Amino acid sequence: MSRTSTTPRSDGGETFAPVNRETLSAQIRDRLLERISSGALEPGAQVPSERSLSEQFGVARTSVREAMQGLLSLGVIVRRGNRSYVAEQLPDVTFDEVDERKQFVQQLFETRRLLEVPMIELAALRATDAQRAEISALADRFAADMALPAFRELDREFHTALAGACGNPLLVEVHGKVMARLFRSEGLQSLLADEANRTEVDRIVSDAADQHHRLAAAVAAGDTEVAMSEGIAHLGAVERSLIDRLV
Repeated sequence: MSRTSTTPRSDGGETFAPVNRETLSAQIRDRLLERISSGALEPGAQVPSERSLSEQFGVARTSVREAMQGLLSLGVIVRRGNRSYVAEQLPDVTFDEVDERKQFVQQLFETRRLLEVPMIELAALRATDAQRAEISALADRFAADMALPAFRELDREFHTALAGACGNPLLVEVHGKVMARLFRSEGLQSLLADEANRTEVDRIVSDAADQHHRLAAAVAAGDTEVAMSEGIAHLGAVERSLIDRLV
């Protein structure tokens, strides 16, 4: 990882130097990760806002947002309300090559974050009363001790209902194709079905039950900020489990 370039501030501190546009979110992610790994941003410290980072790096806020979502997925930062903080207990982070199944999972969840989080925001804004009730009812059917096949079927139904509530048929169509890839993936199925992963898969199912309940509650309440935060946290938690904890 390259050394971080910094620019002195008038108050004696340091800011991030602008990056070339060709580097974008990956470079922003790496610079933030380097600052966190070095201890310059300590565990529990508040991360600068997206607006502040976009000004320091000299890029659009969308690039910063993608970088932040990547760090959320890695478990390096956490969301509390509308702000981001360095995780109190940092995970071991590596960008070493992973097997093809996990590479696919990573690509898929990157796509899901970029697609689903904005759709969750729209659902919280636009969903009809009937759609909010349906999403809540589906969330109530999740249980910590569900069998994996039943969980996967309900999970697909829940996320499909959530996507449908965004009010944009084109987004719903694209989302449907992404979910079809997810549920047709033989590589992902082999990860989930491997006996060596049984305990961790049970944990994914148990944790996801609570995550779905919180996400549905935020959408039902029309709280866009909390709904987006819960969506990011849910997708990130599942991705970390699939990539970091399954063998």
